[in-house]
Amino acid sequence: MHDVALIQAMTVLAVGIIFGAGAFGTAIGFGILGGRLIEGSARQPELMPALLGRFFLVAGLLDAVAMIGIGFALFFTFANPFLAALHAVAH
Repeated sequence: MHDVALIQAMTVLAVGIIFGAGAFGTAIGFGILGGRLIEGSARQPELMPALLGRFFLVAGLLDAVAMIGIGFALFFTFANPFLAALHAVAH
């Protein structure tokens, strides 16, 4: 019983770290991306439509990285493979 609680506690901590790292990385990425968009459009305003299209493409890829992290975190929360391994060893 103690082992199950320990695995669940460590899983909750890991999920929190995954969420935090995904949010932090995405925020840093969007900050850099937005700054470069403003810098590029200030240097060459005629390229603004092309820069904006690339901005949204990279923004979608940035969000995809965070969503993959959320998918892994939800997998570990609801279908914890460590608990399944513990139950297999116990039986």
